[in-house]
Amino acid sequence: MDPAVWQPPQKFQDRRWLHALLFVLTIGSTVLVGGWAYSATILAILGCHELGHYVACRYYDVDASLPFFLPVPITLTGTLGAFIRIREPIPYKRWLFDIGIAGPIAGFLVAVPALFIGISLSHVTPLHAEDGLFLGEPLLLKLASWIFWGSLPDTQTLVLHPVAFAAWFGLLATALNLFPVGQLDGGHISYAVLGKRSTYVTVAMIGVAIVLSYRSASWIVWTIVVTAMLFAFGVRHPPVLDEDVPLDTTRKVLAVVAAVIFALCFTPAPIQELFTGR
Repeated sequence: MDPAVWQPPQKFQDRRWLHALLFVLTIGSTVLVGGWAYSATILAILGCHELGHYVACRYYDVDASLPFFLPVPITLTGTLGAFIRIREPIPYKRWLFDIGIAGPIAGFLVAVPALFIGISLSHVTPLHAEDGLFLGEPLLLKLASWIFWGSLPDTQTLVLHPVAFAAWFGLLATALNLFPVGQLDGGHISYAVLGKRSTYVTVAMIGVAIVLSYRSASWIVWTIVVTAMLFAFGVRHPPVLDEDVPLDTTRKVLAVVAAVIFALCFTPAPIQELFTGR
């Protein structure tokens, strides 16, 4: 081929109709399970998370797709979340870190005010003796609940407003993405900070996920998916060109911020069955 006429493929080319269709379907599925307030809140959290990644990719000219939303009306949440597809390798550690952390921070900044608004709109009800499914409470939700409702006795429980439920799911999605495993957001951050040593973190966290699966069945599917991802793509993170160059201090501080966000959003048993009658 004549190099004078060859043109590199254009970046950021998407089938916009497909992204729009999935978005509309996800509006429908989330309205179906939780109403308009829930739908608007969860789409804002998930959308800002993925747009955080996308904007960072555009800033560094790393080819990436628009967000794909995943409508699943038969689930508790009406969606399995959203993702973008990064279509070329990320060459530098700083780029990888910035792209990885941009999503969780953007989504978290939307989820926090939504959580506090939603908790203020929730209500307390007596805890009945029959069995039921209860949502695990991350530290941030416990804090918001205590601020608005104080310490509830064992005979009462907080019924979440749809906005609060959307925020809860947003916190859960943030925690799952920040797990320092493979090519999840947390895996990107871990590799950018630790380099090759991040492989040990990945292996250890898979062990943690297996233990969590014994504690709560709600971890099983996620653990299987992540483990399958590691089998498919390998335990080691794809290397960057400057693997041995340490991150600057600002990004190391942001990595600590990401760890704090993970701790605030994490719950060891996201969905649990409570046996109050025994």
